[in-house]
Amino acid sequence: MSDALAKAEAAASEAAVNTAAVQVALAAIELAKLAQQQPAAQQPACHQAHRQGRSTGEWLGIGGAVCVGGVGIAFASIAIAICGISVAILALVLRSIWSDIQKHR
Repeated sequence: MSDALAKAEAAASEAAVNTAAVQVALAAIELAKLAQQQPAAQQPACHQAHRQGRSTGEWLGIGGAVCVGGVGIAFASIAIAICGISVAILALVLRSIWSDIQKHR
């Protein structure tokens, strides 16, 4: 009986060792599965970040703002040119008046 008991104890300890080894192996497999799934799960988030762009309406709004700004700059340039011409004409008129005053003295 003690022989059978020793065999049973040996079988039980071997089973316990095998169970621990199997549990470690299963844990390693689960860890490997998780490691493979995490980059796959993160990948769509990266692609979504890259795909998040401006919509068509936003681009039309930007284009409209650029056009309105361009027209505003054009009108401002025209106004500056008119002011410059006016100052030049004023300077010529004042110079002419100054010349006439100097001649009559």
